[in-house]
Amino acid sequence: MTEVLLIVGLLVAVFVGYNIGGATTGPAFGPAVGANVITKLMAAALMSVFFFVGAITIGPAVVDTLGRDLVNDTAIFTLRSNVAVLFFIGGALFLGNYAGVPASTSMTAVGAIAALGLATGELDFGVLGQIVIWWVVAPIIGFWVAGVVGRYFYPQINEWIAIEASRDGHEMITVDRSGVVPRLQFGDGADRREITGAFIVVAIGCLMGFSSGTSNIANAIAPIYGADVDMVGLLGLGNVISVDAVAGVSIDMILLVVIGSAAVAIGCFTIARRTLDTLGNDITNLPLTAAIVVAVVSSGIVISLSTIGIPASFVVIATMSIIGLGWGRATRTTTISDAARGEETPVSVGALTAEEEGEIPPEIGEEDPEDIPSASDLFDPSTTARVILMQNVVPIISTVGAFLTFRFVPIFGF
Repeated sequence: MTEVLLIVGLLVAVFVGYNIGGATTGPAFGPAVGANVITKLMAAALMSVFFFVGAITIGPAVVDTLGRDLVNDTAIFTLRSNVAVLFFIGGALFLGNYAGVPASTSMTAVGAIAALGLATGELDFGVLGQIVIWWVVAPIIGFWVAGVVGRYFYPQINEWIAIEASRDGHEMITVDRSGVVPRLQFGDGADRREITGAFIVVAIGCLMGFSSGTSNIANAIAPIYGADVDMVGLLGLGNVISVDAVAGVSIDMILLVVIGSAAVAIGCFTIARRTLDTLGNDITNLPLTAAIVVAVVSSGIVISLSTIGIPASFVVIATMSIIGLGWGRATRTTTISDAARGEETPVSVGALTAEEEGEIPPEIGEEDPEDIPSASDLFDPSTTARVILMQNVVPIISTVGAFLTFRFVPIFGF
């Protein structure tokens, strides 16, 4: 019976990983795909590789937090409860992916695990409080860091990078497989500056994939790891795999990371196409330079939190970074001395579209406020509303559904 429940648990964990791949590929490579820099297939391949690298290096710290620290007694992580927890995480994320919306996987997973702890009286409110505090503080940090960049550095960065979408509608970077050794091929007429810019966009996507792996692998495997299951023994791999730890990480952890990352890769190559369309084409006309700044700021915060074991929401941090970047760019119409005299600054996220890539920016205080576009010029209102709605609904479904199940369904009672 134990082996059957383990297999079922692993299958549900694979389902969760599949949906994580669908939810995280869009934010990472949506700008590159939307600008025709790379294909969806290449985006899926790069996301799969860099997610695994992040998961196997920094990811175990977050797995420990969710699988061992968030609850006082890990005995509640029975194989039966694990199936239920993972079902609610995967099911809620699937709803978001089906709607083409990349919901917060960290909030969804923490909600389901915390619901189990609350229903059984084993929730560690101290650890949960620490996570929630960082969920509040991290977006604020992202807002202000991006705001400083927007006011003082963004126009210069925009001038230097000058990234443009492929002019002929085809991807700027493709793989030529006609020879014995595959090689990169660039769009016709692309100059060195455009190629450099394209590589930067792809590199930032890889950084985001890495940061996603550091934080999100725990959402798929933490409940099973918390149950302290002898994966090697139950799967009959004792004669194949040594049970010694590698670099301080148990073989069971490594095996679960590999399984989870493989499931994420499946999601990257399949259901992620929907979120790539939403993030790359539908929700916003965010300039690629802005997307790069937001990605660097958000990824840096997520990776930093992952190193101390905090599961972070990239989606929320990135959203606040976009707002901060737009606010900082809009304030360039007013100098500090003007602001001290009480002069109001018209603030709009649409300020990020005030100049084209490569355009020489005006100095602070020399720009006419009337030249600042409105936010409606940057975001599609209906799609934005759908994204915001689903990003809140998905974690709520996971949390409430899990709590009601563990509290009132006898088969999962404790």
